[in-house]
Amino acid sequence: MRVLVTGAAGFIGMHTSSLLLARGDEVIGVDNLNDYYDVSLKEARLARLRAHANFTFHHADVADAAAIQRIFSEQKPDRVVHLAAQAGVRYSLTHPHAYIEANIQGFLNILEACRAQGTEHLVYASSSSVYGGNVALPFSEHQNIDHPVSLYAATKKANELMAHTYSHLFGIPTTGLRFFTVYGPWGRPDMALFLFAKAILENRPIDVFNNGQMTRDFTYVADIVESVVRLVDKPATPDPDFDPAHPDPATSNAPYRVFNIGNSRPTPLMGYIAALERSLGAKAQMNMLPMQPGDVQATAADTSALEAWIGFKPDTSIETGISRFVDWYMEFYGVNRAALPA
Repeated sequence: MRVLVTGAAGFIGMHTSSLLLARGDEVIGVDNLNDYYDVSLKEARLARLRAHANFTFHHADVADAAAIQRIFSEQKPDRVVHLAAQAGVRYSLTHPHAYIEANIQGFLNILEACRAQGTEHLVYASSSSVYGGNVALPFSEHQNIDHPVSLYAATKKANELMAHTYSHLFGIPTTGLRFFTVYGPWGRPDMALFLFAKAILENRPIDVFNNGQMTRDFTYVADIVESVVRLVDKPATPDPDFDPAHPDPATSNAPYRVFNIGNSRPTPLMGYIAALERSLGAKAQMNMLPMQPGDVQATAADTSALEAWIGFKPDTSIETGISRFVDWYMEFYGVNRAALPA
């Protein structure tokens, strides 16, 4: 297939593109290479993809409607994986306009391009953050998501609503992916594992929010992308059992679906830090801090719908996933293990 991947130089985007290329698909990558975090890391990811003959890259912003329409018109992708977004809950507190431009306007441009080209299937990144203030664990796609606690979460919920509208009006199969705390090699420098590893290796304290009383459904990136690619292959279809009188948020009488993609084994934050300490062979100094605005205390994914739909369940253990991240980090940044603090 010809698959267009937005955010191709991003963490999940690079891994997704790599898996598609490995199985023989043609990948059209789109990314604006912005400086939200280290551009050299994005360039390094991109260099891995450029080594494939079946990869082409377009330096473009999804918020640029004309550029997106042109790329779709020229490349005519069969299916689209939309991963480009302004990420980060805390950043949304100080840079709200960036989220509207990238996550709302950008997504509209992708939907319009899919409509114009008759795209077979649009798979797009949502987020576990859409569950907001919900405390009924594990989170299920059948639950209400009307109470977001960050603008980032609100834009992701808006994406799901916009996707449903286009599925209903124009018959475009759309599948939303509610990712749960993704980690692993080539990860984002603004996320906890990367921040923690860097600080420990530099003998600096790490910031631990809510005094460490947090739990997350940490999900290894290879499990994420295996799910994404399997979902690309299985376009959403109308639910024959959908009852408009008692609507289920997870399905529709339009070709629309949303799925949780999580490990289903929530881990206390302190346990996550301990696993990193074991992998590094070094102890963390900790700044215990209060809960941050827009954050939630716990997440956990019910992935039964995902398993039923694609026959796959993320299951990489924290110990294995963190070890692989540390191995990558050491190699990529040239860290000498013998020089680590005890």
